Amino acid sequence: MTASGGSAVGRRPVAGRRRGSENAPAGDRVLCRLDEIAAPGSKGIGDDPVALFVVRDAAGRVFAYANRCPHTGGPLDWVPDQFLTRARDRILCATHGAEFRITDGHCLRGPCAGAALAPVAVVMRDGLVLRAD
Repeated sequence: MTASGGSAVGRRPVAGRRRGSENAPAGDRVLCRLDEIAAPGSKGIGDDPVALFVVRDAAGRVFAYANRCPHTGGPLDWVPDQFLTRARDRILCATHGAEFRITDGHCLRGPCAGAALAPVAVVMRDGLVLRAD
């Protein structure tokens, strides 16, 4: 999460804005609408230029990361939009079961323990999740 209250998340280019993003300021990259992600929950975001995913924790805070396992380099999800453990309290790599903290992407267990997911800065505005960089 950024100091401004945003979170790490992936995004779409302006040309790829989704329905409901008409109110986003020019130049902002809309990833998704906040109401598209349950709390807790997750959502995959395209592959432009790298696949990303947005995750909300139980408190409703939003974070975003590159959809790339630090161990294998492959995607974390096998099923679209499913990036969380059954308890929905950690991010899970479906390939080998590594578990990551939602708040900072740090790997807590698995073959990449101690490594971390690559964060993507995001901000929330008018019900939209926007890429901050």
